[in-house]
Amino acid sequence: MSNLTNAGTFALRDRSVNRMGYGAMQLAGPGVFGPPKDRGAALAVLREALARGVNHIDTSDFYGPHVTNRLIREALHPYPDDLVIVTKVGATRGADASWNPAQSPGELTSAVHDNLRNLGVDALDVVNLRLVGDVHAPSEGSIEARFTALAELQQRGLIRHLGLSNVTATQVAEARAIADVVCVQNHYNLAHRADEALIDELGREGIAYVPFFPLGGFTPLQSDILSDVARRLGATPMQVALAWLLARAPNILLIPGTSSLAHLRENLAAAAIRLDEDTLAELAAIGAGA
Repeated sequence: MSNLTNAGTFALRDRSVNRMGYGAMQLAGPGVFGPPKDRGAALAVLREALARGVNHIDTSDFYGPHVTNRLIREALHPYPDDLVIVTKVGATRGADASWNPAQSPGELTSAVHDNLRNLGVDALDVVNLRLVGDVHAPSEGSIEARFTALAELQQRGLIRHLGLSNVTATQVAEARAIADVVCVQNHYNLAHRADEALIDELGREGIAYVPFFPLGGFTPLQSDILSDVARRLGATPMQVALAWLLARAPNILLIPGTSSLAHLRENLAAAAIRLDEDTLAELAAIGAGA
């Protein structure tokens, strides 16, 4: 059984989580839309994740929509005291599976209530404001009205902590002037490293950085260097990519997703992999200038 404490923990203010977590997005159907291909398997993955020490799950009510949150509730409710469920708001899904911005204060408030209802809780642990930007890359622009709307829901007791997703450093600073930010989710992995300075800045401020697409997303990471290192370590390339992220900075939290029990176990086992300085430098060359 994997020992996730090998990777250490990080405090989302009053909630300590293992740095290796789980992302629920892939539990929904193809294109993150509709029901899962195998409902029983989806429930089993969630239960296995917790059995192996995961206490940080990433989700959203626009996954499905509503599908992943309802699966989480069915599999895990009543939730363990140490489980932190992080959700995000800022989009809706069309009948054609399209992803549509939903960023007005009213739409954000409605999304929070959808998450509360489908997760079966009175207050959400963490809610990230997910900006649309260029889909997988942020674009500048004020977020004051949007983040203020969530801060007001936090003051009403519906949200415990706030975070951000797909944002720039300027937007992080703007949000922090409105309310406390406990985590930032952006696109980052071994080959996509635009946020190097932001990761370090957030670390100094005690804010978690949570990479989405830690394994490359819809285009899995491929590199001869990565494959060579994995072969030497007796690991898979994806395990090495996750281990590199854990080594990159102590404020990085991982949420690799899967709908497969075997893949879940493989991902979680990466928490035990240790990379020496020479190997880290070798891997860093993959994303040099990225």
